[in-house]
Amino acid sequence: MENPWVSIDLRDYENHMKLDNVMQLQTLNKMMKKQLNTYSVKSVMILGVAGGNGLEHIKPEKYSAVYGIDVNPEYLCEVKKRYEALNGILKCLCVDLTGEVSGLPAADLIIADLLIEYIGYECFQAVVRQVKPKYVSCGIQINTGSGFVSDSPYLHAFDGLNSVHHQMESGELARIMDMIGYNEIFTTEYTLPNGKKLVQIDFEG
Repeated sequence: MENPWVSIDLRDYENHMKLDNVMQLQTLNKMMKKQLNTYSVKSVMILGVAGGNGLEHIKPEKYSAVYGIDVNPEYLCEVKKRYEALNGILKCLCVDLTGEVSGLPAADLIIADLLIEYIGYECFQAVVRQVKPKYVSCGIQINTGSGFVSDSPYLHAFDGLNSVHHQMESGELARIMDMIGYNEIFTTEYTLPNGKKLVQIDFEG
């Protein structure tokens, strides 16, 4: 079965995410600025890079390699267009993280924002084991009772995600990371306008 993210138009995704009653594009951008600049690392792998939201915070003098990973090749083409200034260090890789991940390169830092929800804990463990980062920074969505996709004019663009969505729990994420040798070192929350919240949890291995 084809991954449902392959058929979601990037414009629908980004227009939904930046609505005033969703505010996730803006919140994730602020989160990524901190994620990219907190740790002393030379390489970063961004899982589920989509259209590259947050890549403007990359400092070329800090990073020697930036890996943008996504299952949708059209998203990756757009990332390359938008961030031509990162030519030489930005490498876009089309990978379905629910499948074979043995080809993923090593990186000092993994950023996984709103990604684990769509691949599950076990697949995420497999990615971390392969990449062997020093640090892992995760952004997960904690839902209230209104479903995991906020109401919007673009809602039906995401209908196929029900088949791959996993409910996230911060305690369970910490537990499965501990199983593979990663200790929780930082947590913060971002409140969203519709009652949901994004929780950033960072780990060190």
